[in-house]
Amino acid sequence: MTITAAMVKDLRERTGAGMMECKKALSETSGDMEAAIDLMRKSGALKAEKKSGRIAAEGRVVIKLSADQKRAALVEVNSETDFVAKDSNFVGFAESVAETVLVDNVTDVAALANAKLASGQTVEEARAALVAKIGENIQVRRAQIIEAGEGQIATYLHSNNKIGVAVAYTGSEVELGKDLAMHIAANNPAGLDESSVPAERIARERDVQLDIVMQTGKPREIAEKMLEGKMRKFLAELTLLGQAFVKDPSVTVAQLLKNKNASVTSFVRFEAGEGIEKKQENFAEEVAAQARQAG
Repeated sequence: MTITAAMVKDLRERTGAGMMECKKALSETSGDMEAAIDLMRKSGALKAEKKSGRIAAEGRVVIKLSADQKRAALVEVNSETDFVAKDSNFVGFAESVAETVLVDNVTDVAALANAKLASGQTVEEARAALVAKIGENIQVRRAQIIEAGEGQIATYLHSNNKIGVAVAYTGSEVELGKDLAMHIAANNPAGLDESSVPAERIARERDVQLDIVMQTGKPREIAEKMLEGKMRKFLAELTLLGQAFVKDPSVTVAQLLKNKNASVTSFVRFEAGEGIEKKQENFAEEVAAQARQAG
C-alpha cells in the first residue's frame, strides 16, 4: 500500500524516530501502525533517549495529602501533548510518583529518579517504559513538600489538573483554607509578603517606574511620592497578603486573615508547563527541507 506523509508523521510523533526509519517500518508492515511500532520497539531504550530532547510543555500536577493533613506533596509531570496528559497510564505514573515523594520525602528530581515506586520499579525505569509505550517525551519536572507546622494544610487542584496549590495556615475554619488555596490558584502571588519577593525583582521594577515618573516632569518631591505609590501598588498586587481577596475584592488577604484570626505560613503553587517555551514545528517545511537535502 502507499505510505503517506500523514502516516509517517503519526508514527514519528508516537516513536520519536526519524522520518526515513518510520517510512521503512511502515513499508515493512504494509502500513500497519501498531505492527510498525512493535517492529521499532527493539530499540525502545534508544527511542526514549531520542525523545528526551523534545519539548514536554503539557502535563499535569498531582497533590498527595497525608492522613493527618500535616504534609502535602506536589509533583509536576510533563508530556508533549495534552492528549497524553489525560492518558490513564500517564495519570497512574504521575500519581505513583507523587505518592513516593510524600512517603520517601524526596523532592530532588535527580534523586527521585532512583526512588522506588510501590510497583518496585524506580521512577526512571517506570518513566522510560512509559515513554516507549506512549511514544512521547515524559519528564518529572519538579516536586515539593509543604509542612503545616502548628496549623493545617488546604489544597486545591483545578479541574484541568494543570494548577495545584497547597497552603499551610492557622485558623479553625476549613472553608477559609479552601478559599485561600483557590485565591492562590487564581491570582498566582509571587510570595507571601514583601520579604519573600527577590530584591532584584523589586530593584528592577523600581528602575522602570523611576524612568516613567521622571518623564512626567513633576518636581522631585512629587515624583518621589509617585514612585513610592507605584511601588506599594506593585508589591500589593504581587504578594499574597497584599492582594485583594478574589471572593471579596473590598478586603485584602491580610485583612481577611486578621478578621478570621488566622495566618498563612507558606504556600506552593504549581502550574503545568509554566516557564517552558513551546516549540512550534512545521512538518511540511521539514519534509521539504529533507527533500532538498536528498536532491
